[in-house]
Amino acid sequence: MPGRIASPIDRRIVLGGLGASLAAPALGRAPFVVDGAGRQVSIPTGVGRVFPAGPPAAIMLYTLAPDLLIGWPRANRPDEREFLLPDIGSRPEVGRITGRGNTANLELVLALRPDLILDVGSVRRTFAELADRVQGQTGIPYALLDGRFDATAGSYITLGQLTGREERARRLAAWCDETMKTLLTRIETVPAERRPRIYYARGSRGLETGLAGSINVETVEFLGAVNVARDGMGGGLAQVSLEQVLAWNPEVIITIDQTFAANVRSDPAWRGVRAVIDGRIHLSPKLPFGWVDFPPSVNRMAGLWWLAKILYPALVPEDIRRLTRDFYTLFYHVTPSEAQIDRVLAGRD
Repeated sequence: MPGRIASPIDRRIVLGGLGASLAAPALGRAPFVVDGAGRQVSIPTGVGRVFPAGPPAAIMLYTLAPDLLIGWPRANRPDEREFLLPDIGSRPEVGRITGRGNTANLELVLALRPDLILDVGSVRRTFAELADRVQGQTGIPYALLDGRFDATAGSYITLGQLTGREERARRLAAWCDETMKTLLTRIETVPAERRPRIYYARGSRGLETGLAGSINVETVEFLGAVNVARDGMGGGLAQVSLEQVLAWNPEVIITIDQTFAANVRSDPAWRGVRAVIDGRIHLSPKLPFGWVDFPPSVNRMAGLWWLAKILYPALVPEDIRRLTRDFYTLFYHVTPSEAQIDRVLAGRD
């Protein structure tokens, strides 16, 4: 969910892997799971319909069990649906329970008759209390899974238990776990003084950014890059001044805004920034979902390879086109054409 604050990534946990939880066979289904907030959630019998509380939950559920997804917090645009299963990507807008602009009231949720309500994001007390309240008012099990980037694999395992899709959950979790371990192992060889200094630019003027520790820049920081927007400013998203960016003088700019990416190189106000001088402006792919942020869900796993190749090209010889095709096939259930991969990597809508 946009704006949620992430805890610092524990590389020891990632490098240690999920171990037995990924490899061990199920020993019989328990009547409940412990979710990311430490709550006991009853496992429904015969889950057939799941209501996603927000965009990260909808994406994670789609990648695991698309048939269970009742609808989307926001209806997908045609260019987004192109990269999703047609009958699932076109399912209706149902609103959201959590995050900015929550629009789904409990009457609507009840009318849709879900067997499970799923949220993926912050597991802080505020969101755990919301989950308890909604579950108490509706009588529908409400699972709150940890949305931190380094918790993705573990959250898949829990979701697989909740939905009876344990085998596929282990497969997706293993892909995520192996990707994170592979890249972290390589990056650990890079001395701290050689790690790139990054500015993450949002908005048409490029002056909104994710502060250090925010969920919006988790993957940048996961890869050991230095997010210049730190300086004790706290987490979350923030508006900054151009003067501040000039003072930070980042070596690389990552952006999700096409207008900013198209104009920054010719904008005299940005001409003195190191990243602009060196031509290191990178527009993040975002079809069907953003690769760095927006929303912060498993879609960021594809972006992790893309970011690593930008930041440490000598350490990432893999073909990004093949990685893109493989990720979309496994997670989004569609295999993009070469022309579609061109569009995705260009960052265009």
